Amino acid sequence: MTSPTSRLVEAGLRPEAILLPSDEAYAERQSSYFSCSVRALQPAGILQPQSADQVAHAVRSLVSANVPFAVRSGGHTSWLGSNTIGAEGVTIDLGRMDWVHVLDNGHTIGLGPGNRWGKVYAELAEQGYTVAGGREGHVGVAGLILGGGMAFFTARYGLACDNVVEFEIVLADGRIVRAQRHGEYEDLFRALKGGSNNFGIVTNFKMRALPAPRVWAGMTLHPKEAISEAIVALTEFTDNVPQDVDSNLLCFFTYMEIVVAGALINIAGVATAPAYKKWLEMPTISSTCKMTTLPRLAMDYEQAQDYHNTWFTSTFKNDTQIVAKAAELHEDLVEKLKSLIPDGDFVTQCLFQPFPKLFGQLSAQNGGNVLGIDQQPHNGLLWLAVAQVRTPELEKLAYPLVRDWVDAVREFASTVEGGQGNLPWVYLNYADKTQDPLSSYGMDNVLKIKEAAAKYDPGQVFQTLCPGGFKISAVDVPN
Repeated sequence: MTSPTSRLVEAGLRPEAILLPSDEAYAERQSSYFSCSVRALQPAGILQPQSADQVAHAVRSLVSANVPFAVRSGGHTSWLGSNTIGAEGVTIDLGRMDWVHVLDNGHTIGLGPGNRWGKVYAELAEQGYTVAGGREGHVGVAGLILGGGMAFFTARYGLACDNVVEFEIVLADGRIVRAQRHGEYEDLFRALKGGSNNFGIVTNFKMRALPAPRVWAGMTLHPKEAISEAIVALTEFTDNVPQDVDSNLLCFFTYMEIVVAGALINIAGVATAPAYKKWLEMPTISSTCKMTTLPRLAMDYEQAQDYHNTWFTSTFKNDTQIVAKAAELHEDLVEKLKSLIPDGDFVTQCLFQPFPKLFGQLSAQNGGNVLGIDQQPHNGLLWLAVAQVRTPELEKLAYPLVRDWVDAVREFASTVEGGQGNLPWVYLNYADKTQDPLSSYGMDNVLKIKEAAAKYDPGQVFQTLCPGGFKISAVDVPN
């Protein structure tokens, strides 16, 4: 059988449009994935389109030649097969589609899908604008938005996907359409807000333009004795988010001697806002909080690269007992990892962030999405559990330890709050491959996604020929 790249050339792609494993640029793109875990898969070739027309031509050629493919934006998803593919196929790498355009007299921003958020913020800040996008500068635009997208602006403007006013998307048949809140493609517009890569390849995001903010932000570090105070401060902050929609708090439990860290971000430039009162009253070892800019902030929060990653996520009711149990079991995890990795060259995260009912209410006000968070009955906490290690062998050992940690916390959560400590929502952008974020959206939204996928991709190209990511075809619907 001829190679995937040969079949693409026969289908009409120019040979020079395909990076091959022998090319230096191929190696550079493969090494640019955030997680070493995904670099193990080596596609037969990499396509680097620079326009929607070129993406459409690539998709038509792939379908015609029956060549499997992956799609990558920033390449930040951490699990193997999420955004790359093996030698049986090719990767469509959107990295050259990285334009940033101020449109509509400053009311909207056009973003190419291959952008990273750090670059977006830097270019927009020069013109006095920003958007409600990702918080880590290395993360890609397309993946974050299509999975929902937590932002520094979420409490004021909603999730990143809720700030999109138009998606330009290449469908499986090569058509280029523009989906908006009202009009012919309004069902597709809604489905794209959380539905991930189940419909086509988005080639432009038109987002609501926001004024570039003054930002007060930084990290605070606290001793082990402050754990109980930190947990109370976090849960009280979460309940009070509607009273201060400009203040953000992320609570980390680390494995170093300094075991509590806080990321404080106020997007209105208010230093030591009242929302942080309880947090700032804790015993503090150090603080980097100061006036800064959004571009600088996004780059400051870049995560450690060149590790093999295990990520899991869950959401809980806003309950101090659950956070305390997660922190306690995190210490157990760290001791197990230390026994496996005596030199200590690993990273863990036990990260909690507020996820109040307000976020779902803002989603509904912005026209809705398919995430299901508008049905969340209680203020919640979004949890990210991470282990980063240096080798594939250590990843195989760390993975079950993290999974067991998450299972134990969820089991404990099922015993508190009247047995209702677990909330159903699974954040797709944090989820492990074994988790099922799409079904966590609720059956009504699952059906919306399935209907849109069947309507706009009746041949199931993005279910079968593009196998990476979370597929709606894998979600069962009761008879």
